[in-house]
Amino acid sequence: MAKVIVVGSINMDVVATADRRPRVGETVMGRNLGFFPGGKGANQAVSTARLGVPTVMVGKLGTDRFGDELYAFLSGQGVDVSHVGRTSVAPTGTAVIVVDGHGDNSIVVVSGANGLLGPSDLEGVDIEADDVLVSQFEVPLEAVGAAFSLGRTVGATTVLNPAPATPAGERLLSLVDVLVLNQLELAALSSEEPAAERDVDAIAAAATRLCVHPNQVVIVTLGAQGAVAVEGDQRLIVTGHRVNAVDTTGAGDCFVGGLATQLALGHELVDAVRFANAAAAICVQRHGAGTSMPTAEEVRRNFPVEAA
Repeated sequence: MAKVIVVGSINMDVVATADRRPRVGETVMGRNLGFFPGGKGANQAVSTARLGVPTVMVGKLGTDRFGDELYAFLSGQGVDVSHVGRTSVAPTGTAVIVVDGHGDNSIVVVSGANGLLGPSDLEGVDIEADDVLVSQFEVPLEAVGAAFSLGRTVGATTVLNPAPATPAGERLLSLVDVLVLNQLELAALSSEEPAAERDVDAIAAAATRLCVHPNQVVIVTLGAQGAVAVEGDQRLIVTGHRVNAVDTTGAGDCFVGGLATQLALGHELVDAVRFANAAAAICVQRHGAGTSMPTAEEVRRNFPVEAA
């Protein structure tokens, strides 16, 4: 069976909830404080594992308490952690997150051990042609490039979530089969002003201009509005789901995980995007990132059409 290999970050998320996020120089009183497993790489790995596809995590943790807890959490979710390294040189990555009363968030990430992930950490990772290789920009680009070069060599499908938005060279982007990003990341990578959320034509046009090879798929996530995907001159629009969002922290990662699982299972792009949208709609109704990822059964039960 095809598997998903995630090369990326592993963080402990320190989450404070408040009625609103503070302005510059302002202090607001919070309501709750929680510690949740996170990091874009770990979130995506947990998402794919919970959705029923064999998942391998390639990442790096510190030898501290957070590292112990995150290693145990990933293993407990069914993620293969045999390629998660430990280091005493840097602490485990941490994200400080403020979530307001609407479920929107602001995040500060301290990379820690994630910043030490390199090409050598990919040694011994078994990547096959049917696999889906996923990465993001919370680890050094050298590690991402090395992973995708290996993936391209064996014919695996490569999925890049360029978050947080970082300038990426054309060589790296040329190794990407599926690019998944939100509107702000689209604007950053294309050096254009963000299009209005409902201006699907402008969003699709910007996504098309970002393509660096004819077969590349670019998917722009629009939150509750759904997603737009372009491949060549083809355009796909998938409507989102209106739900009572309480925390959007892991929504994008859940979408990437849902997409990757469906691609690994051999589903068509339109079905994969619909499934990913449905999974993310469940995720935002829960607090936390890694802990909010749904199972395949939950997606099928809540959105039977999208999960068919």
